[in-house]
Amino acid sequence: MAARRMGAAASATEQEEEGGGGEEEEKEVRSEVPDSLSGKYTGSFAYLTITERLPYIVTKAVDTLHRHTDTFFAQYGQEGVEAEKKAIGLMSKLRNELQTDKPVLPITDGFPDAVQWNKYLEQQQARLGSVENTSWFRAPWLYVECYMYRRIHEALLLNPPMCNFDVFNEAKTQGFLESQQAITALSTHLQKVNKEVKCFKETELKAELQRLLEVALWGNRCDLSISVGVSNPQKLNPLTTLDSLKPLILVDDFESVWCLLINSKRKGTSETACTRVDIVLDNSGFELVADLVLADFLITSQLADEIHFHGKSIPWYVSDTTKTDFDWTLKQMKTSCHQQMSSCGVAWENNVTKGVWIYQDHPFWTFPHEFCDMSQVANDLYAELQKSNLIFFKGDLNYRKLTGDRRWNYSVPFETALRGFQPAPLCSMRTLKADVQVGLKPGLGKQLAASDPDWMTTGHYAVIQFNSPLRK
Repeated sequence: MAARRMGAAASATEQEEEGGGGEEEEKEVRSEVPDSLSGKYTGSFAYLTITERLPYIVTKAVDTLHRHTDTFFAQYGQEGVEAEKKAIGLMSKLRNELQTDKPVLPITDGFPDAVQWNKYLEQQQARLGSVENTSWFRAPWLYVECYMYRRIHEALLLNPPMCNFDVFNEAKTQGFLESQQAITALSTHLQKVNKEVKCFKETELKAELQRLLEVALWGNRCDLSISVGVSNPQKLNPLTTLDSLKPLILVDDFESVWCLLINSKRKGTSETACTRVDIVLDNSGFELVADLVLADFLITSQLADEIHFHGKSIPWYVSDTTKTDFDWTLKQMKTSCHQQMSSCGVAWENNVTKGVWIYQDHPFWTFPHEFCDMSQVANDLYAELQKSNLIFFKGDLNYRKLTGDRRWNYSVPFETALRGFQPAPLCSMRTLKADVQVGLKPGLGKQLAASDPDWMTTGHYAVIQFNSPLRK
């Protein structure tokens, strides 16, 4: 923890100094793009992550495989045991490369996304000047952290019949089951709201949207990558803590979100009009349930007509949502012994069947790229997002990719940090668990660092940040 505190404080000081700090921040904001967060900055949170958290996550993955030896034998015989041994060997090699700061290697499994990964590696080598400079501690943190999860998946893909095994599944399941009390409370609240929503005045509709938006926001604290796979459930009724958490929302653009949605509803008188909301998901477990509750309310309140969910195509960042997690969660809700949870599950499966809810998992979401590269790297996904009326980006990793995971000054406008990524109006909902933050009032970052050196990395604070492109 001492290293963590020192790193966060050092990072805060560096970012304030780069932008001038205090009142000077407002007078002159750096126009050039700053350097990426990286393990080369000794004592930073990136350095701490690469030194401690990432090796531990790989070790946990290896341990999970070890514990399932009997399962693999029962399912696949000796072939399964041999595949397990080889996958463990590859993950152990990965851990050694990480800990000894070896250069990043090409992906060799032939999976469709390998071409993009290896092209990105070549670009990084060219940018950093050599193969040696493209190493775990010298390359951008965002890149090597994403790369680690891709290499874990590679170890399985290279060893059939292990290809579809999710080394993080147990932790995700545990997170959901240990959050049952909070999920029950939220489901009960939603069922009550759904019975009354048609009679809501606009002021009541607005208040309920804000309530459920904040529940979804704080659900982002249930992140197993930041806790390195250690159970991190939501145990309290999330609705009872919202008032006490409000002062911890450093940027709150809820009013912009409300105005966009209510104006769309007022205009949506034509039978052909359709308000589409996209949710780029983050963690499974309680956070996913909170996102589904928000989506349910958007539909029943007629603030939206169609919800598109975007998840990960492979196991990612320990607890990120895959299609398997999404479907499993709906099934668990539907088959719950608790009536209100079951009612939610039945309604949600019906939304999927009717096409009101659509799940998508484009491979770009598990690329290492900043989102400002999307229009060039995944133009089909960018064009799809342009159809949306509003995109919610959940969580810390999405925020890092939105802002490029760079050493921005805290007061740099959110729009500046997006660097042209504006497919549609978007809102980032994130609890702070990495040392990048923009859009703060001048001097606030320095003030927070003075009172809490870890303010950017503990999930204690949060933001609801909105940006809307100018439509022609």
